[in-house]
Amino acid sequence: MTQTGARVKFLDPNHPMFRRPVTRWLTALLPLAWGAVEFVLGNPGWGVLFVAAGGYAFWILIVKGPDQPS
Repeated sequence: MTQTGARVKFLDPNHPMFRRPVTRWLTALLPLAWGAVEFVLGNPGWGVLFVAAGGYAFWILIVKGPDQPS
């Protein structure tokens, strides 16, 4: 926890780095693509890891998206 008591998120869709949609999409799609490459190369452990990370990023950055300002 920070000094103000706010929790730090693992993947914060409101961070200024994710302001541009292309950054959000690449952050979600690149791990998914690399997971597919790992499966093709016969590494299912790494494939599951990257697909899970890409799926989480897709859910947080694309589906839920950044919080709307009030």
